[in-house]
Amino acid sequence: MEVELVDRSDDEGEGWQTAGGAPTLGVHERGKGPGDTHSLPYFEVDDLKVALRRVVELGGDVIHPGARWAVCRDSEGSPFGLAARET
Repeated sequence: MEVELVDRSDDEGEGWQTAGGAPTLGVHERGKGPGDTHSLPYFEVDDLKVALRRVVELGGDVIHPGARWAVCRDSEGSPFGLAARET
């Protein structure tokens, strides 16, 4: 499957994301702080709590949990973000 990433609007912040369709996929450029050495892909999910449990079940880690978004690491150590779908 091929998707096109477009610049995020000013109210969405920096980075790139898909413009339509589901699920939403996006990438946010990382900063220059400690640990900010890789781009962070993120994925929109319907239920963040369920998705975080699934990350752990599949051997990943939740690095930074939150109510609207979370940063995780997959079973190979690659970071990624999850964002709760806005209703």
